[in-house]
Amino acid sequence: MEKFSKSGRYWLFITALICVFVVIGTYQAHQLASARENGTYEQLKIFSSVLDLVQRNYVEEIPPQKLIYGAVQGMLKSLDPHSSFMKPEDYKELQIETKGSFTGIGIEISLKDGILTVVSPIEGTPAYKAGLKANDKILKIEDKTTKDMTLIEAVKLLRGAKGTDVTISIYREGWRRLKDITLTRDVIPIKSVRSRMLEDGYGYIRISNFQNKTTFELKKALRELEKDKVLKGLVLDLRSNPGGLLDQAVKVADVFLKKGLIVYTDGRIKEQKMRFEAHPDKHSHNYPIAVLVNEGSASASEIVAGALQDHKRAIILGIRTFGKGSVQTIIPLEDGSAVRLTTARYYTPNGRSIQAKGIEPDIEVPYTPLKKRKEKDEIFHFPTERDLEGHLPSEDEAIEDELNSVKDKKDKPEAVDSEVDNEETQPPPMDNQLEEAVRILKAWGIFKQVTSAKAVR
Repeated sequence: MEKFSKSGRYWLFITALICVFVVIGTYQAHQLASARENGTYEQLKIFSSVLDLVQRNYVEEIPPQKLIYGAVQGMLKSLDPHSSFMKPEDYKELQIETKGSFTGIGIEISLKDGILTVVSPIEGTPAYKAGLKANDKILKIEDKTTKDMTLIEAVKLLRGAKGTDVTISIYREGWRRLKDITLTRDVIPIKSVRSRMLEDGYGYIRISNFQNKTTFELKKALRELEKDKVLKGLVLDLRSNPGGLLDQAVKVADVFLKKGLIVYTDGRIKEQKMRFEAHPDKHSHNYPIAVLVNEGSASASEIVAGALQDHKRAIILGIRTFGKGSVQTIIPLEDGSAVRLTTARYYTPNGRSIQAKGIEPDIEVPYTPLKKRKEKDEIFHFPTERDLEGHLPSEDEAIEDELNSVKDKKDKPEAVDSEVDNEETQPPPMDNQLEEAVRILKAWGIFKQVTSAKAVR
C-alpha cells in the first residue's frame, strides 16, 4: 500500500509537470503566432542578422553586451524623450539620487525637439546661482556636443565629485551666440519648502521640488504662519519647480482640498489607470490662495496647480507651465540594468491632459524683476492737505509725529557687516508676479466683505 501511494504521487507529479509544459508551450505558441501576425518575428530575424554581420565583419571585435545595450537604448530613444535604458551603473546612480545624496550642478533637464533643454534649475544650487533659466538649450558639455545625446549620458557628464568644475555651452532665445558657463559641482540641497510672512496677514510658501518630506515640511510651515495670526491669504510659489514624487504632489494638493479628484492617470493596461482623491482634514485652511507658476513648473507642480485650479480653490498666476504630463515607470532587469518606460499620462480633475500643453494660468503675468529704489531717488506726487505748510494735523498724524520723535532720540545700533547671507532670514525677492499675487489676494478679501455685506441686507 505504501509503495502504491508513492507511485501514485510520482505519476501525479509527472502529469502536473506535463500540464505546466503544455500551458507554457501553448502560451509561447500564442505569443509566437501573435508576433508573426504583427511582423515582430520577421523584424527580429533582421535584428539577429545585423547582429551577426557586425560580430563577424566589423573592423574591431565588439562585446555582445555592448551591442545589445546599444540596440535597446536606440529602441527606447525612438519612443519619447523620457523613456530610456539604464545600465547597471546608471540604475544605481538613480537610486542614489532618490535619497538626495548626489552631487552635481542642480538642474532638471529634458529633451525638447531633440535638444537638451533646462526644465528648471533647482533652488540654491550652482546652476541656480549662475542664472540658468527654464528653456535654456545646452548645446555642449565640456566641448562635447549634446546632439543625439541621451538624458542618461548628459546626466553622467554633468555630475561628478564635489568641488570639481564642468563647463556647459548654452543658448537662450534672443542671444546671438553661445555662452560658456563654468559651474562648480556641489551637494544638491534637499530642503523643498521655505516660508515667510510677506506682510501682515499674508503668507508665502515656496516649494522648490517634491521630495519625500515635502508634505511634512509644508504642514509645518503652515502651522508656523497660522500660529499667531489668522491668515488673510497665501501665496504658493511653484515657479521653476521641476516636479518630483507623484505621491507628494497628491498629498500637497490634498492639504488644501476637502474632497474630490486630485489627478488621474490613463495608460494601456489596468495597472496604469489610477485615481487619486482628496480626503477631509481636521485642519482647514479656508483663506484664499494664489499659486505662482512659470515655464519651469513641471510634472508634480503642474498636478498641484491643475487640481487647485479645477476645484476653484486657487487663482493661478504667471505664464503657461512646461507641460510634462507623462508617467515613467522604472522596471529593473535581471542583470542589474533597468528600463525607464513612459506608461501613462496625467489628467487634471476636469480631464485636461497636461502633456505638451501645460497649465494655462487664470491671469497671465510675465515676469519682470522689480528695481530697488535708491534713497536719493525722488518720486513725484501731487500735493495733498498734509503737504501744506501750517495745516491742521489729524489725530493720527499727531501720534505718529510723537512716536517718530521718541524713535529719533534712541541711539542707532552699529551696522554689522556679515559675509554670510542667511537665506532663511532674508525677505523673499519681490517681483511683479509676487506683488500681483498679493494685490489679488487683498482684492479677494475686499470682494468677500462686500458680498457678505450684501447678503446681510
